[in-house]
Amino acid sequence: MTHLAKEFAISDVALHKICRKHDIPNPPLGWWAKKAAGKKVKQTPLPKAEAGGGERITIASGNFSRESAMLIDVREQARIVASDGDDDDMAPSHPIVERTLAKLRKAKVSDIGIVAANGAGFIKCEVASSSVDRLAVALPRIVRAAALQRFELVAGEGAAKFKSETETVGFSITESIRRETHVLTDAERAKKEAWQRKRDRAARRNSWDDLFFDRPRFPEWDFHPTGQLSFEFEQTYVPRGVAPRRSFRDAKVQRLEKMATDIAVGLAVLAAAKTEQRLKCEAEQRRLEEERRLRELAARARHIEERRLAGLSAVLSELDELDRLRRLISMLTSEISTAPTPRLSAFLAWAREHLAKREALLTANAMEERLEAERLFGDDDDHGFTPSRW
Repeated sequence: MTHLAKEFAISDVALHKICRKHDIPNPPLGWWAKKAAGKKVKQTPLPKAEAGGGERITIASGNFSRESAMLIDVREQARIVASDGDDDDMAPSHPIVERTLAKLRKAKVSDIGIVAANGAGFIKCEVASSSVDRLAVALPRIVRAAALQRFELVAGEGAAKFKSETETVGFSITESIRRETHVLTDAERAKKEAWQRKRDRAARRNSWDDLFFDRPRFPEWDFHPTGQLSFEFEQTYVPRGVAPRRSFRDAKVQRLEKMATDIAVGLAVLAAAKTEQRLKCEAEQRRLEEERRLRELAARARHIEERRLAGLSAVLSELDELDRLRRLISMLTSEISTAPTPRLSAFLAWAREHLAKREALLTANAMEERLEAERLFGDDDDHGFTPSRW
């Protein structure tokens, strides 16, 4: 199991789970050591397959890139689930697949030789007309393999997507186009030569207006669909790591029709990567929001303290002013007690009245009213505070 697991790029635990899932016996602990020591060992025979079960068990391709521990675990579990599928069996069709194939078969061929399907209710496809029959085989298999991974093909406002309980993953199928320099056909060459003769006659007549009139136009390039199909998932950003595989292309040996299992496993891993990135972004957003909240609390506390200190400073200034006024009244009263003068007597009377009014404003009840008016030392202590936008 250990050696085979390395060949499949899978852990021996996952390979053991696949065998156990499909009732395939494997040697117990110590079996190979006894066999190597020459001891007699018993090989458990392979049981007969259950009625209606597949004769082939598919193990999806491995991945040798550097992935996070979470994605490695998701990929391994997805490969275990995918072993129930078979890329060789015909799969039941799907309404969205049927609509897409019907549209491709009716679509007008573009200048580069492809037909396209896109928009609500369709799978985004850009392929040659000759490749539509291949899609009729590949797409149902991919949909079935995705269903094993608990993904459903759904139609929304845009192109169809795969949807699970937590994520939605978009995809498209395209066919590569080979571009070659256009070589004039016999008819185009004859047309060009006829125009050149006409141009020469116009030049001899000095009819310059006709020199470039009616000049034939020929395409610069010829486009040839290659028949090489490519299945691509949407771009998923994975910071500081290797992004999961997005593209599954025809190769010399393996064709898209035989890659449904690998595509479904890639779908599960890509969705997990999106979930991981989304959770990281949400956690980062919560962290930034908490930092912003703490900064705002600190700024609010500073604003309140500054307002309180300003209020206290105003009261203490008034006390200092009243203390100076008392000293002035006391000094002047002692000087005029023997020879009072009209104006000074009037000033002292006014000063004593003014002092009494000012002292009345510093009593407990007056201070309560003052603090309420200035919105200090209460629920509205942060009056005038505006959080920073930055």
